[in-house]
Amino acid sequence: MKLWSESFTDGGVIPPECAFAVIDPLQHVRLSTNRNPHLAWDDVPPGTESLILFCHDNDAPTVGTDVNRDGRHVAADLPRAEFFHWTLVDIPVAIDSIKAGMFSELVTPHGKPGPQVPFTIKNGTEHQLRQGINDYTSWFATDPDMAGEYYGYDGPCPPWNDLRLHTYVFTLYALDVRVFPLEGSFTGPEARLAIRGHILDEARIFGVYSLNPDVAATLSV
Repeated sequence: MKLWSESFTDGGVIPPECAFAVIDPLQHVRLSTNRNPHLAWDDVPPGTESLILFCHDNDAPTVGTDVNRDGRHVAADLPRAEFFHWTLVDIPVAIDSIKAGMFSELVTPHGKPGPQVPFTIKNGTEHQLRQGINDYTSWFATDPDMAGEYYGYDGPCPPWNDLRLHTYVFTLYALDVRVFPLEGSFTGPEARLAIRGHILDEARIFGVYSLNPDVAATLSV
Protein backbone atom coordinates (compact mmCIF):
# COMPACT_ATOMS: atom_id res chain seq x y z
CA MET A 1 0.00 0.00 0.00
CA LYS A 2 0.94 3.64 -0.34
CA LEU A 3 0.03 6.42 2.10
CA TRP A 4 0.63 10.14 1.62
CA SER A 5 -0.55 13.56 2.72
CA GLU A 6 -1.05 16.91 1.03
CA SER A 7 -0.72 18.54 4.47
CA PHE A 8 2.93 17.59 4.99
CA THR A 9 5.69 15.68 3.24
CA ASP A 10 6.87 12.33 4.55
CA GLY A 11 9.52 13.16 7.16
CA GLY A 12 8.65 16.85 7.06
CA VAL A 13 7.20 19.25 9.61
CA ILE A 14 3.59 18.84 10.73
CA PRO A 15 1.92 22.18 9.86
CA PRO A 16 0.81 24.33 12.82
CA GLU A 17 -2.84 24.16 11.73
CA CYS A 18 -2.73 20.38 12.32
CA ALA A 19 -1.29 20.79 15.83
CA PHE A 20 -3.02 21.05 19.19
CA ALA A 21 -0.80 24.00 20.14
CA VAL A 22 1.66 26.43 18.57
CA ILE A 23 4.54 28.48 19.93
CA ASP A 24 3.59 31.75 21.64
CA PRO A 25 6.47 34.09 22.53
CA LEU A 26 4.62 35.53 25.53
CA GLN A 27 3.17 32.43 27.21
CA HIS A 28 5.19 29.60 25.63
CA VAL A 29 2.22 28.09 23.75
CA ARG A 30 -1.36 28.74 22.72
CA LEU A 31 -4.05 26.49 21.29
CA SER A 32 -4.05 25.96 17.54
CA THR A 33 -6.68 25.03 14.95
CA ASN A 34 -6.10 21.32 15.62
CA ARG A 35 -7.22 20.13 12.16
CA ASN A 36 -6.60 16.54 11.18
CA PRO A 37 -4.26 16.40 8.17
CA HIS A 38 -5.24 15.29 4.69
CA LEU A 39 -4.39 11.64 4.07
CA ALA A 40 -4.80 9.47 0.97
CA TRP A 41 -3.87 5.93 0.01
CA ASP A 42 -3.95 3.39 -2.79
CA ASP A 43 -2.76 -0.11 -3.77
CA VAL A 44 -5.00 -1.68 -1.12
CA PRO A 45 -4.49 -5.46 -1.42
CA PRO A 46 -7.18 -7.86 -2.67
CA GLY A 47 -9.20 -9.39 0.13
CA THR A 48 -9.19 -6.23 2.26
CA GLU A 49 -12.47 -5.86 4.13
CA SER A 50 -11.70 -2.65 6.07
CA LEU A 51 -8.91 -0.28 7.03
CA ILE A 52 -7.68 1.16 10.34
CA LEU A 53 -5.64 4.30 10.88
CA PHE A 54 -3.37 5.23 13.78
CA CYS A 55 -1.37 8.32 14.64
CA HIS A 56 1.05 8.21 17.54
CA ASP A 57 3.98 10.17 18.91
CA ASN A 58 7.08 8.06 19.54
CA ASP A 59 8.72 10.59 21.86
CA ALA A 60 6.42 11.27 24.82
CA PRO A 61 8.46 11.74 28.04
CA THR A 62 8.19 8.87 30.50
CA VAL A 63 8.92 11.20 33.45
CA GLY A 64 6.94 14.41 33.81
CA THR A 65 8.96 16.12 36.53
CA ASP A 66 10.44 18.77 34.24
CA VAL A 67 7.68 18.96 31.63
CA ASN A 68 6.60 22.54 30.82
CA ARG A 69 8.42 24.05 33.80
CA ASP A 70 10.24 27.37 33.59
CA GLY A 71 13.96 27.17 34.17
CA ARG A 72 14.09 23.45 33.33
CA HIS A 73 14.19 21.31 30.23
CA VAL A 74 13.20 17.78 29.23
CA ALA A 75 16.46 16.06 28.38
CA ALA A 76 16.79 14.61 24.90
CA ASP A 77 18.05 11.30 26.30
CA LEU A 78 15.14 10.83 28.71
CA PRO A 79 13.42 7.48 28.05
CA ARG A 80 10.35 7.90 25.84
CA ALA A 81 7.01 6.19 25.26
CA GLU A 82 4.16 6.24 22.75
CA PHE A 83 1.34 8.77 22.92
CA PHE A 84 -1.65 8.00 20.69
CA HIS A 85 -3.25 10.95 18.91
CA TRP A 86 -5.78 9.15 16.70
CA THR A 87 -7.36 5.75 16.10
CA LEU A 88 -9.94 5.47 13.30
CA VAL A 89 -11.52 2.08 12.56
CA ASP A 90 -14.11 0.45 10.27
CA ILE A 91 -12.88 2.46 7.27
CA PRO A 92 -14.58 0.94 4.19
CA VAL A 93 -12.42 -0.06 1.23
CA ALA A 94 -14.42 2.42 -0.89
CA ILE A 95 -12.78 5.29 1.02
CA ASP A 96 -9.36 6.26 -0.31
CA SER A 97 -8.77 9.65 1.33
CA ILE A 98 -9.58 11.87 4.28
CA LYS A 99 -9.89 15.62 3.86
CA ALA A 100 -7.99 18.01 6.11
CA GLY A 101 -10.23 19.10 8.99
CA MET A 102 -12.85 16.42 8.31
CA PHE A 103 -12.57 14.80 11.74
CA SER A 104 -11.17 17.64 13.84
CA GLU A 105 -11.43 21.42 13.77
CA LEU A 106 -10.19 23.41 16.79
CA VAL A 107 -9.53 22.10 20.29
CA THR A 108 -12.62 20.78 22.07
CA PRO A 109 -12.34 21.10 25.88
CA HIS A 110 -13.34 17.82 27.56
CA GLY A 111 -12.92 16.03 24.22
CA LYS A 112 -14.89 15.36 21.06
CA PRO A 113 -17.71 12.79 21.29
CA GLY A 114 -17.42 9.22 20.11
CA PRO A 115 -16.83 6.49 19.32
CA GLN A 116 -19.24 6.68 16.33
CA VAL A 117 -18.56 9.28 13.65
CA PRO A 118 -20.43 9.60 10.31
CA PHE A 119 -18.55 9.62 7.01
CA THR A 120 -20.06 10.18 3.56
CA ILE A 121 -18.20 8.68 0.60
CA LYS A 122 -18.14 10.01 -2.97
CA ASN A 123 -21.34 8.25 -4.09
CA GLY A 124 -23.28 9.81 -1.21
CA THR A 125 -23.42 6.66 0.92
CA GLU A 126 -22.99 7.35 4.63
CA HIS A 127 -20.95 5.02 6.81
CA GLN A 128 -20.55 4.93 10.57
CA LEU A 129 -16.86 4.87 11.36
CA ARG A 130 -15.55 4.63 14.92
CA GLN A 131 -12.76 6.43 16.72
CA GLY A 132 -10.82 5.40 19.79
CA ILE A 133 -9.99 7.63 22.73
CA ASN A 134 -6.59 9.27 22.43
CA ASP A 135 -4.03 9.82 25.17
CA TYR A 136 -5.12 13.37 25.94
CA THR A 137 -7.80 11.55 27.95
CA SER A 138 -5.23 10.55 30.56
CA TRP A 139 -3.08 13.69 30.11
CA PHE A 140 -5.95 16.02 31.10
CA ALA A 141 -7.51 13.68 33.68
CA THR A 142 -6.68 15.98 36.63
CA ASP A 143 -7.42 19.27 34.84
CA PRO A 144 -11.01 20.38 35.64
CA ASP A 145 -11.08 22.71 32.63
CA MET A 146 -10.07 20.02 30.14
CA ALA A 147 -10.79 16.58 31.66
CA GLY A 148 -12.91 14.18 29.62
CA GLU A 149 -12.82 11.43 27.01
CA TYR A 150 -10.93 12.62 23.95
CA TYR A 151 -12.18 10.68 20.93
CA GLY A 152 -10.65 10.97 17.50
CA TYR A 153 -7.82 13.23 16.38
CA ASP A 154 -6.06 15.77 18.55
CA GLY A 155 -2.77 17.02 17.17
CA PRO A 156 0.78 17.49 18.43
CA CYS A 157 1.46 19.31 21.70
CA PRO A 158 4.93 18.21 22.86
CA PRO A 159 6.42 19.89 25.96
CA TRP A 160 7.57 23.41 25.13
CA ASN A 161 10.85 22.78 26.96
CA ASP A 162 11.63 19.41 25.35
CA LEU A 163 15.05 19.19 23.75
CA ARG A 164 13.98 16.26 21.57
CA LEU A 165 12.18 16.67 18.26
CA HIS A 166 8.96 14.63 18.35
CA THR A 167 8.05 12.18 15.58
CA TYR A 168 4.39 11.55 14.67
CA VAL A 169 3.72 8.31 12.79
CA PHE A 170 0.57 7.77 10.70
CA THR A 171 0.00 4.07 9.99
CA LEU A 172 -2.73 2.57 7.82
CA TYR A 173 -3.50 -1.17 8.02
CA ALA A 174 -5.53 -3.25 5.58
CA LEU A 175 -7.57 -5.84 7.49
CA ASP A 176 -9.34 -9.07 6.56
CA VAL A 177 -12.36 -8.21 8.78
CA ARG A 178 -15.18 -5.83 7.86
CA VAL A 179 -15.94 -4.78 11.45
CA PHE A 180 -13.24 -3.92 13.98
CA PRO A 181 -13.38 -6.60 16.71
CA LEU A 182 -13.73 -4.36 19.80
CA GLU A 183 -16.96 -2.75 21.02
CA GLY A 184 -17.47 0.39 23.11
CA SER A 185 -14.54 2.63 24.01
CA PHE A 186 -11.00 1.53 23.17
CA THR A 187 -7.51 3.00 23.18
CA GLY A 188 -4.86 2.97 20.50
CA PRO A 189 -2.82 0.19 22.12
CA GLU A 190 -5.97 -1.90 22.62
CA ALA A 191 -6.89 -1.45 18.95
CA ARG A 192 -3.41 -2.36 17.76
CA LEU A 193 -3.50 -5.54 19.83
CA ALA A 194 -7.00 -6.43 18.56
CA ILE A 195 -5.92 -6.45 14.88
CA ARG A 196 -3.13 -8.96 15.30
CA GLY A 197 -3.68 -11.83 12.91
CA HIS A 198 -5.94 -9.71 10.67
CA ILE A 199 -3.36 -7.49 8.91
CA LEU A 200 -2.97 -7.95 5.13
CA ASP A 201 -0.73 -4.96 4.47
CA GLU A 202 0.36 -1.64 5.97
CA ALA A 203 1.74 1.75 4.99
CA ARG A 204 3.09 4.62 7.05
CA ILE A 205 4.38 8.15 6.86
CA PHE A 206 5.67 10.43 9.58
CA GLY A 207 6.02 14.10 10.39
CA VAL A 208 7.93 16.00 13.06
CA TYR A 209 6.97 18.84 15.41
CA SER A 210 8.34 20.87 18.30
CA LEU A 211 7.08 23.64 20.58
CA ASN A 212 10.58 24.39 21.81
CA PRO A 213 11.60 27.56 19.92
CA ASP A 214 15.26 26.50 19.79
CA VAL A 215 14.40 23.11 18.31
CA ALA A 216 11.75 24.50 15.96
CA ALA A 217 14.23 27.05 14.61
CA THR A 218 16.37 24.22 13.23
CA LEU A 219 13.53 22.83 11.10
CA SER A 220 12.83 23.70 7.49
CA VAL A 221 9.18 23.76 6.49
